[in-house]
Amino acid sequence: MRILTKYVLGELLKVFFITLGVMTLMMFVGLLGKQAVDVGLGLGGLLQLTPYILPEAMQFTLPGALLLAVTGVYGRIASSNELVAVKSMGISPMVLVWPTLVLSVLVSFTGVWLNDLAVSWGRRGQDRVILESMEAIAYGQLRTRGSFEYRDFTMHVAGVEGRTLIGPQILIKHPGEVPEGITAETAEFTADTENGKLAIRMRNPEVEGRVFRGYQPGVFQQEWPLDELLDLKRRHRSPSDYALAEIGDAKQEEQETIRKVQQDMSTEAAFAMLTGEFDQLSDDAWRSQDRVIRNSENRLNRFYTEPYRRWSNGFSCLAFVAVGIPVAVWLRKGEMLASFFACFLPILLVYYPMLIGTVEAAKKGNLPPQCVWLGNIVLLIVGAYLMRKEVRH
Repeated sequence: MRILTKYVLGELLKVFFITLGVMTLMMFVGLLGKQAVDVGLGLGGLLQLTPYILPEAMQFTLPGALLLAVTGVYGRIASSNELVAVKSMGISPMVLVWPTLVLSVLVSFTGVWLNDLAVSWGRRGQDRVILESMEAIAYGQLRTRGSFEYRDFTMHVAGVEGRTLIGPQILIKHPGEVPEGITAETAEFTADTENGKLAIRMRNPEVEGRVFRGYQPGVFQQEWPLDELLDLKRRHRSPSDYALAEIGDAKQEEQETIRKVQQDMSTEAAFAMLTGEFDQLSDDAWRSQDRVIRNSENRLNRFYTEPYRRWSNGFSCLAFVAVGIPVAVWLRKGEMLASFFACFLPILLVYYPMLIGTVEAAKKGNLPPQCVWLGNIVLLIVGAYLMRKEVRH
């Protein structure tokens, strides 16, 4: 028994690690190239991004690499009649299957960890590298493209002379508020990453902002906190960028926001009825509060969905293996790619649309968050049925 277990695991791990390395390298180069094109990072910045992009690349390649290894190994075992030989000795074929199922569970936990690492530590690390190189990136893009855009900050210029920006037009978006617009004759851009500030020194600016509106003759300098400007504050981050350990506190914050706004609305309504100012009870008067509640409820739905989504994504490795083994044995093809595509095509057409649909419905609150496991459950049921048929026959 141990010989068979070691044999299957040895073949599987060898193919799995080689496949994972090749697929991860291809995905890594693609993601790194996308950052180079979209952001304009130089070689030094790209090298700094390497450790932060690697988890993101591996979270995509892990399930595919495991499925490719499983279908290749078990397809070859079946085509070489090794499975028939095991049955002829009175040994259950499950002896060749259990080691792979156990391995897939371990890989699934690794997948959950990589998903969590990529969207929290990885994305924040990428943001930090980009912030540290922001000034060089901005001037490089303004010279070549005439514009620079990152998160909620956008700048267009008519030209660049040295460090002087000619005719800059700046647009800054603030979550839930009117965007801030600035135009000037000339400007100079400085990103102080050590103090977390963005400073723009402008000549004769015209400002349409939250605090000041109008024309400011002469030289005027304005500073913004980088974390607020680039939407990096914890409260403004997308729920998909939170680590699993942070989601519990984030849900409490959103619940507290909803409770506080509802209390304020109740107090204002009671005061309006007491004073007879019934016009303050109209829908228009509550519009801003309703918007805050809807936004918080939407974020709360996403926070409830996010842990289930990450765990189901990670355990797609187990679901793929559960289907991949019996399909590869049934096809009895020694060619790795033939078995892989015969198994992956139904997964692509059934599993991923099901996952996307249930995740979107759960985020909107139309379905309970547990429904994101539906695709995994369907694959496990189909895999168990096919496995039973192969073992019996």
